[in-house]
Amino acid sequence: MYQKIQKYSPTAGDVHVNTPLTNISIAFLQNAENFIATRVFPNIPVTYQSDRYYTYDRGEFNRDEMRKRAPGTESAGGSYTVDNTPSYYCEPYGFHKDIPDQVRRNSDSVLAPDREATEYVSHKAAIKREKLWATKYFTTDIWTTDTTPDWGPGGDDDPIVNIRTGSTAILESTGFEPNTLVLGKKVYDALADNADIIDRVKYGQTPVGPALGTINAMRELFEVDRIFVMKAIENTAVEGQAPVHAFIGGDNALLCYSAPSPGIMTPSAGYTFSWNGYLGAGAEGNRISQFRIERLKSDRVEIEIAFDQKLIAADLGYFFDVTLTP
Repeated sequence: MYQKIQKYSPTAGDVHVNTPLTNISIAFLQNAENFIATRVFPNIPVTYQSDRYYTYDRGEFNRDEMRKRAPGTESAGGSYTVDNTPSYYCEPYGFHKDIPDQVRRNSDSVLAPDREATEYVSHKAAIKREKLWATKYFTTDIWTTDTTPDWGPGGDDDPIVNIRTGSTAILESTGFEPNTLVLGKKVYDALADNADIIDRVKYGQTPVGPALGTINAMRELFEVDRIFVMKAIENTAVEGQAPVHAFIGGDNALLCYSAPSPGIMTPSAGYTFSWNGYLGAGAEGNRISQFRIERLKSDRVEIEIAFDQKLIAADLGYFFDVTLTP
C-alpha cells in the first residue's frame, strides 16, 4: 500500500530570503531644529579655555547727573566703574563610539559605520548641550523674577497680559526691552489653543492669515522678535530598561533680552563662551576626531565639546514656571 505524498506550493520563505533594504535604514535622530541651546544667546568663540570679561554698572549709566552750566564754570562730570572679576571656564565634555574591524567588515551595504557613528556621537552632544542649557537658564531661582501662571484650558491667567507684565518689568529695571521668548513644547501647544490668543488673532485675521495661534501670530501679540520652542527629548531610563522619553524643556517659558550679536558694552541675559582655540575645534567649541585603537582592533569616533553657558544679567530674564490645568 502506497502512502500519498501531499505537495505544497512554495512558501514565501522558499522564494525569498529577507535581506536588509539598500535604500532605507531607520534611525531616530531628532531634527536639529528641535534643539535651541546654540540659538537663544550669542556665541562667543574664545581662544583660551578660561578668562575674564568686563561688566559695567548699569545704574551709573542711567542716572541723570547733567546740570545747568553758568558762564566760565566747569560742566558737571561723573564716572563709572568696571568689574573685571567675572570669568568663564569652558568645561570639556566627551563621548565616543568604537567601530570594531569585524563589525565594519561584516556590515551590510545599507550600513555606513563611520557616518552612523558620527551622527550618533553628535546626537549625544546635542542632547547634553540642551540639558545643560535647561539647567543653566530654564528653571526657577535663576532669574530676578519667577512667576507661576496657569495657561492651561482650565487656568485663569491671560498669557498676553502675563508676558506684557514681564516685558515691562524688564524694560523698567534695565532699559532693554525683551526680544526673545523660549517655550517648552507643551506650553507652546497650550498657547496655540489659548482662547485669549485665538480671539486676538481672529479679529485681526486676513484672507491669507487664518486665525491660528502660530509662532508668527505669537510674535506679534507678545511683541518679541524671536520665539523658540524646545522640542528636544531625552530618554531618562537607564540602559536595559524600557525607554522613558520626556521633553527636556518641561512646562516652562523664559522671556529675556538676548543681544543680536556679542560686542563690547553689549548686555545680554546670557552668553555662551565656546573654546575654539582647542585644536581642531569649531566656533561652538566642538570637534570630532577618528583614530585607531589597535589593541581593540577598532576605529574610534569621538566628539568633544568645550563651552560655558553664562548667566550675564539675571534682571534681563523673566521666568514662567507654567501650570497647565486641563
